[in-house]
Amino acid sequence: MTISASIRSAMRKGLLAVAALSLTAPLAGCGINSVPTKEEAVNAQWANVQSAYQRRADLIPNLVSTVRGAAGSESQILTEVTNARARATSINITSDDLSNPAEFQRFQEAQNQLTQAMGQLRTVVEAYPQLQSQPRFADLMTAIEGSENQINVERIRYNETVQDYNTEIRTFPSIIGAKVVHGAEPRIPFQAAPGSDMAPTVDFGDMGGGARAAAPANDNVGTTRAPAAATN
Repeated sequence: MTISASIRSAMRKGLLAVAALSLTAPLAGCGINSVPTKEEAVNAQWANVQSAYQRRADLIPNLVSTVRGAAGSESQILTEVTNARARATSINITSDDLSNPAEFQRFQEAQNQLTQAMGQLRTVVEAYPQLQSQPRFADLMTAIEGSENQINVERIRYNETVQDYNTEIRTFPSIIGAKVVHGAEPRIPFQAAPGSDMAPTVDFGDMGGGARAAAPANDNVGTTRAPAAATN
């Protein structure tokens, strides 16, 4: 029985397809697809972290203005908050920087300093009942507290995606594709700031009736379940 040319061509194409599948299947299990997929998950979650931080930064100028109107004598702490916000918003971390420990640490330290300044401001305004009774101030503080809670949530989620990605690129067989094909580097997780597990010290000595706290430089989160830089 003679096989037509068209049938022979179809058979060759089928064999080539089978051969291609036999080659790509093992490669797919070597991190060719899984590594970039998990990397994109880290990048997407990092964008959520940045959005949460930006939300807090956007609220601070109005809060400072409101406090200044009712407690202008606290100009020093208001200046500290304003300067800390300027430092925090001046450091831009891209997804490429997430594998750079020095850049990531600069970002985290700047955000921690802003959190510390905000903690001191909260303690100071307790000495001004007329300020706390203002609806605008109460609304701003509620919004800022909500944004800080969101920062905490997004950082935890970010650390989880980092842990997942870092585990993927370090374990067999994905490590093959991670190193040979993608040149993957570990992402840096957030770490709890030194002293974040200690209660703040309140000093009534020079407040003239107000209370100022030396809040720890903790960015509101002692995250988390992610490992240290194997890997704010």
